[in-house]
Amino acid sequence: MRAAVLHEIGQEKLEVLDDVEAVGFGPGKVRVRVRATGLCHSDLSAMSGVLPQPAPFVPGHEGAGEILEVGDGVRQLKPGDRVVLCWLPACGACPACRRGQTQLCLAGFMNAGTPNFRRSGGDLFGFAGTGTFAEEVVVDAGCAVPIPDDVPFDIAALIGCGVTTGLGAALNTADVAPGSSVAVIGCGGVGISAVQGARLKGAAEIVAVDPVASRRESALAFGATKAVAPEGLADAKQQVTGGEGFDYVFEVVGRSATARTAYDNTRRGGTLVVVGAGAMDDFLQLNMFELFFDEKRILPSMYGGGDVLRSYERTIALWRAGRVDLAGLITHRVPLAGINEALDQMRTGTALRTCIEI
Repeated sequence: MRAAVLHEIGQEKLEVLDDVEAVGFGPGKVRVRVRATGLCHSDLSAMSGVLPQPAPFVPGHEGAGEILEVGDGVRQLKPGDRVVLCWLPACGACPACRRGQTQLCLAGFMNAGTPNFRRSGGDLFGFAGTGTFAEEVVVDAGCAVPIPDDVPFDIAALIGCGVTTGLGAALNTADVAPGSSVAVIGCGGVGISAVQGARLKGAAEIVAVDPVASRRESALAFGATKAVAPEGLADAKQQVTGGEGFDYVFEVVGRSATARTAYDNTRRGGTLVVVGAGAMDDFLQLNMFELFFDEKRILPSMYGGGDVLRSYERTIALWRAGRVDLAGLITHRVPLAGINEALDQMRTGTALRTCIEI
């Protein structure tokens, strides 16, 4: 089968190969025919080494498809079922799951260290235990979440990561208050989803911040009340909040510099929500006095900060009701053979989300 492979960390291009095999099928596993997958910035971060991932590997973790085969003991799925792939499944038994914090379950991370692809040259890993830049993937049954027949594969793929992360940051983690002021720093697919989440919660002012003009224009179409380049944030803060700072600021880039900017633009007593996934050696510096004196809440948001399965259901319901626009997030489409074109679209910021049709 075909799959896009990164041979070494730090390479900028993927090689689409025809001799890759999805392996590991057995009890408790399912084989999935991937139909659509989104390109998330986390894939680029894994390729560059910002996020830890053993290589060689098949990137991709935001995917949807249909079940081809189920292993022994799998009763909730059958061949032909349409599914979204969940890269962070909850085991239901660990301390985090028992506390109701299923998004913090580490069981899914264990899969990332086990090869789930093979070719003549040796084993290949799947990013985040999945690897959706492939025609087929073998995953634990818990990673394959059934979806209704009316949800297209491309829409379902977005729900698998970016939309769930962005919406959840606003709805679950921040629980944005009606009438509040919000700034979202970084307006790709996840940031735009945070904008939509803040709009759903009734925020009065939503300022989108991004260096790319097309993304700023998109943010306005998705519910932002103002969109500025990073150098315009100070003026927006003054105009919208009288210089006090925003009630909520979402950092959706994953860098300490933008997190510091987000902190500085959050009002005293306000909330900074850290959504972007950054590097382990990139440190955010805060002095102890400001941390105490400003009383700003700093809330990291992992995968939307809530029960993932419930978040999927909620997103589908909101999409059906026309309350969130998911199709509009897909600004580009390419076949798997054009995956490097999709990488360029993400790096330059010309795409909110590129759908890779497989």
